[in-house]
Amino acid sequence: MNTHYLLSIAAVALASLLPLNTHAAEDEMKGDDLALVGERIRQTGDQIRADLKEARARFEAQKAREEAENKRKAEQAREQAAKEAAEKAAIQEAKRQQALEAAQVQARKEAALKAEKAERERQIALAEQRVKEEQAARERAAKALAEARKSTGPSAMAGDPTRESPKERAARALAEARQLSGPRAMAD
Repeated sequence: MNTHYLLSIAAVALASLLPLNTHAAEDEMKGDDLALVGERIRQTGDQIRADLKEARARFEAQKAREEAENKRKAEQAREQAAKEAAEKAAIQEAKRQQALEAAQVQARKEAALKAEKAERERQIALAEQRVKEEQAARERAAKALAEARKSTGPSAMAGDPTRESPKERAARALAEARQLSGPRAMAD
């Protein structure tokens, strides 16, 4: 407090040394200067508020642009991901379809081979059956011919012995054998 008291006394002493006219002129100048300074402070404040408002608007606009850009990038990324997923799905579907077609082709080949084999086996079985039937028909015909040659009597054949010669009986037996096994049975 001692320092404060001394400073106050020093200030009063200095103020008393200044001429009184100077005081009045200074007060007048101080009033005009204060008005100018006050006006300048108000203008500066208005300018600062306007600058602040403009800066805030620029900041908000920049923020909005950044958000829009981020949204656009996110949308592009989503679209790209969807496109890639669709392409991947299409490739997988094409591969699956290709594998299915290959399996179908293989199955058709196998079925065709089995059908050919079954047809060959059937043809072989038919050929063997025909050979057996032809052999049986030949054996019957040979037997009938042998019997016809052995017997020359009336009971050898059901027909009339006086009218039928041994050659005719053999021909008749051959004809009967052919009828039993079909026309191809006796063909050589």
